[in-house]
This record gives sequence, C-alpha cells and structure tokens, in this order.
Amino acid sequence: MPQIVNVHDAKTHLSRLIDQAHAGEEIILAKAGKPYARLMPLDKPTRPRTPGRLKGMVVDPGFFEPLAEEEIREWEGE
Repeated sequence: MPQIVNVHDAKTHLSRLIDQAHAGEEIILAKAGKPYARLMPLDKPTRPRTPGRLKGMVVDPGFFEPLAEEEIREWEGE
C-alpha cells in the first residue's frame, strides 16, 4: 500500500521521500487529504546507452527541409 503524505510534510521531508521512492516505494502526495500526485521510482534502463551506436546511419535529406504550411497547421491543431 502506498504511503500518503501531505504536500506540506513532503516539502519538509523531500530528501527522505526521494530516497524511499528510489528504493522502490510508491508515495502519494495529497492536498487537503485528497490524492494529488505520485512519487515513484523511474524505470531503470534495460541496458546502458552506447555513444555512437548509430554512427554511419544516413538520414533522408528531406528530413532537414522545412515543413509545408499545411503540415505546420496540422501540427498546431488549426
């Protein structure tokens, strides 16, 4: 069962709560007794990142071209 901590108390004990989350505990932050946010550990990467592992891969030159006006409007939700 996750530990429920008031936001005011969490500010006071943030370092301890972060250590608990890092150890695998899930902590619920509450405002006025109501759940508000969750403090939990991050997923650990499955393998370490390797610099340069994509070296030599070619990107399509069109990747660097500006987007068409219509495509920009779609991205902006217009």
